[in-house]
Amino acid sequence: MKQLLTKLLNHEDLTREEMKTVLIGITHSEYPNEQITALLTALQMKGVTVDELLGFRDGILETGVPAILDCDRYIDVVGTGGDRKNTFNISTTACFVIAGAGYKVAKHGNYAATSVSGASNVIQHHGIKFTDNIDHLNRSLNETGIVYLHAQLFAKAMKFVGPIRKALQFPTIFNLLGPIVNPSQPKCQLLGVANLDQMRLYNNVYQRIGIDYGIVNSIDGYDEISLTGNFKVTTNNYERIFKPQDLGFDIAKPEELVGGASEEEAAQIFDAVLENRALPAQKNIVLANAAFGIQVLEKGQKDIEECITIARESIDSGSALRTFKKFAELNS
Repeated sequence: MKQLLTKLLNHEDLTREEMKTVLIGITHSEYPNEQITALLTALQMKGVTVDELLGFRDGILETGVPAILDCDRYIDVVGTGGDRKNTFNISTTACFVIAGAGYKVAKHGNYAATSVSGASNVIQHHGIKFTDNIDHLNRSLNETGIVYLHAQLFAKAMKFVGPIRKALQFPTIFNLLGPIVNPSQPKCQLLGVANLDQMRLYNNVYQRIGIDYGIVNSIDGYDEISLTGNFKVTTNNYERIFKPQDLGFDIAKPEELVGGASEEEAAQIFDAVLENRALPAQKNIVLANAAFGIQVLEKGQKDIEECITIARESIDSGSALRTFKKFAELNS
């Protein structure tokens, strides 16, 4: 650790293997908290590289609980968080719309960090129980098209750094890891990022991992497609800035995206979208995010207008709601 800290203080980057070794060492309680704090602080001040992020990812996946799903192609839709916009559960809702359209989804999530309701909050609010039992997870995926992977059951390393992260009061490399440590290691992912620096970082990470991906960022700072203005999309196939009007959507108002003041209010919006009685803006935002997820699953072979039509049919036909009800029944 002394050698690694010296390198960081000299503004040198650490290797992927060094980072993996450190992460495993943390789970073995090999370092005092002061050294871990120094490491996380120095990394943040220097700026995290692709290799450093992948090294910690390697360590988390190796020390965690794997979720081996008997399905070859499925997607995770997730945001980095940290945009402090307190939106409703857009990614989670979009996942059920995608599953309702006949695709497979393995949603990885956790409790809220910077908003009222995270993915795990809204899932648990509906009486759903989290599990790492692989037989049950596969049954959920096979019978309902979707499985939920609660991060705390799988990434065992996170509990060793929880108190340190809380005490530091600023984002660390661990904030970047959430989207890329899905224990089932999906071959498709739609990721929302809060800024263009993160978009560049994850673009390089996904190319190294070798999966089909889409990364989205709303130019006004949302870590998802908010439809409040222009947004940028980067995939394996293209990089483009869209206007809401390009997709046939009206511009949304920021207040139409807010998840409310409580977990209960956020859950009510989630229900309203799936039941097709939400505000037009709320429905459109979910449709947009689901559509780009579908396009990733289709390897870019369908244009985004067709993917929007598929997502809309999932809600309008009641398929998304039926999928959620079946999922809730099986997992409660």
